[in-house]
Amino acid sequence: MRLLMIGCTGFIGNELVPYLLRNGHHLTIVSRSKSRTFTKELLSSKDITYLECNPAEESNWSKGALIDALNAADGVINLAGEPIAERRWTSSHCQELVNSRLKTTRGIIKAMNQLKRPPRVLINASAIGFYGTSSDKNFTEESECGEDFLGTLCKQWEAAATEKPKSTRLIILRIGIVLGKGGGALGKMLPVFKAGLGGPIGDGSQWMSWIHRTDLCHIVQEGLTNKSWYGVINCVAPNPVSMNQFATSLGKNLGRPSLLAVPGPILKLLLGDGARVVLEGQKVESKKLNKLGYQFQYQELNKALKAITQMTKD
Repeated sequence: MRLLMIGCTGFIGNELVPYLLRNGHHLTIVSRSKSRTFTKELLSSKDITYLECNPAEESNWSKGALIDALNAADGVINLAGEPIAERRWTSSHCQELVNSRLKTTRGIIKAMNQLKRPPRVLINASAIGFYGTSSDKNFTEESECGEDFLGTLCKQWEAAATEKPKSTRLIILRIGIVLGKGGGALGKMLPVFKAGLGGPIGDGSQWMSWIHRTDLCHIVQEGLTNKSWYGVINCVAPNPVSMNQFATSLGKNLGRPSLLAVPGPILKLLLGDGARVVLEGQKVESKKLNKLGYQFQYQELNKALKAITQMTKD
C-alpha cells in the first residue's frame, strides 16, 4: 500500500516505519523537520518519501506536494499530537495539545473529502485518556467519555476523524501507555532505576494500562490490511497493573531496588494538572481486540519489560 504518515517520526514511528517497510508498504512521511531518530538506511530508502511541512497548517492541505501525496495514498496513518505529560499544563501548552491534534486531523479530513478517490483506510490516534481517570472502574470501548480536559480533547479528536469520506474505513486507536526501547514512559524512568533511585509514582495504587510498542505496530498493520477491522479499538495489553507492580517488575528486571517513591505533590509542582495522567490512571481492557482474535506478543508486563531492558543492555 501507499501510505501517508503524519506524526510518525517519534518514539512509535521509530519502530513502526521500518516494520511497515518490511511488510512491503511505500511510505510518505510528513514532518516539520526530517527525523533524526531514523537510521541512515531508512533515511535513504527508495520506498520512503519525506515531506517537510507543518500538517497543522490548513494551507498546506490545499495545494502542493502534501495534497498530491494524499491523492496518491491508499491509506493514512495520523498519530500527530504534542506529548501529553512532559510539560506543565499552562493555558498556552493546553492549547498546543489541542491544536496539534484537532488542526491536523481536521486538515486531513477536509482534504480527503475533496478528493475524487480518497484513501481506502484512515488510522487515527486517540488515547485511553478518553475515559477520564478512576481507581475502581473498568473501561472498555463502550464506556462513556470522561469529563476532564483529556476526555474532552479525545472526544473532539475522534469526532473530527469521523467526518471522513463514506468510502474510507476508519480505525480509531485509543492508545495506552506505550512501552519500548528509546523513549516513551520508560525513556524517562530507566536512567533513574538504573541508578538505584527508582520507585512508584504517587501512592502506587493507580492503574497502568500499557501496551508494548511492537504490539501497537502489529495492530496498525492489521488495521491497514484487514477490512474487518474498523471503529474504536483500545490498544492495551490484556493485563493492566498498578504503579507499584510496574515499579517492582522494572526494578527486578534491572536488578535494582524500587523503593524510592516520587511523591504526588512534587509531580503536581512540575506538571500542574497534567500530573493527573500519571497519578490517577485508569484500568482499560480491549474487548475489540479480543473479538478480532488479535494475539499479543506481549501479554504480561514482566515479559515486555524483560525484552526491553535486555535491548537496552545490548
